[in-house]
Amino acid sequence: MVDKSEKLEWMARLGFVARGVVYALLGYLALSSTGSGTVQEGQSGALEYLHEIPGGTVIMYLAAIGLLGYGVFRLLSALLDIENHGNDAKGIGTRIGHFCSAVLHFGLAWTALKFALGSKQDAGNNTQSMVSSTLTYDLGSLALGIAGIGLIVAAIYQAKQAITLGFMKRVSSRAPSWTCWLGRFGYAARALVFSLIGWSLLRSAWFEQSSEALSLGNAIMDMRDMGFLYTLVALGLLMFGIFSIIVARYRVIPDLDAGRHMHSAKHKFT
Repeated sequence: MVDKSEKLEWMARLGFVARGVVYALLGYLALSSTGSGTVQEGQSGALEYLHEIPGGTVIMYLAAIGLLGYGVFRLLSALLDIENHGNDAKGIGTRIGHFCSAVLHFGLAWTALKFALGSKQDAGNNTQSMVSSTLTYDLGSLALGIAGIGLIVAAIYQAKQAITLGFMKRVSSRAPSWTCWLGRFGYAARALVFSLIGWSLLRSAWFEQSSEALSLGNAIMDMRDMGFLYTLVALGLLMFGIFSIIVARYRVIPDLDAGRHMHSAKHKFT
């Protein structure tokens, strides 16, 4: 029989594939002359695009399962440190990033499930409405500022990964040798996009205007007038998607049985 840990591992690997398909599609549409509205809607728009193709309902169910599994994987990494990032400042920062990633992918899994069930919900950009709601609270501007700083820190981390190839530490040596170059360009593109989103949240916090906030799709579209740089970013996102699909096979995934890790943690402190 397949135990719980192995099931979660397969869900995580399917999640890498789902994430890769979404990024590859965003990059492809950004490079093509069509689909600008879909790109502007970001990841949710890419899911809606996939839903409209033949067999889209089945794809949405698979995407929902995969994105849920990837979210669980990141949540276990954040809470139980299954990848041994540690409890120092660097490790805690990485785990907080994984927690945010878990929340994001749970949301995308829910969006995919809604499409699979036939709900024609608005898949457009909800970033500005979320920012607008946040600004209604007393500490809303502060929260947005912290989120903006967090994304800029994440952008710096992505850039560092692109330079040092740190992401390859958790990829099997059996992966194709050119995998690192796909990842390098992909992480560099994400670093630029994340920095733009982070800066937009800082501006929203400073001016208290939700119109300043950018989603992933908006950040991509805002670079359309930058010519060659826009093309490089779009190509980088496409490469990151292909990279994610490849590492779905070669990613080193630790034991995902939360029960075992909790038991181990209890044993460690008793």
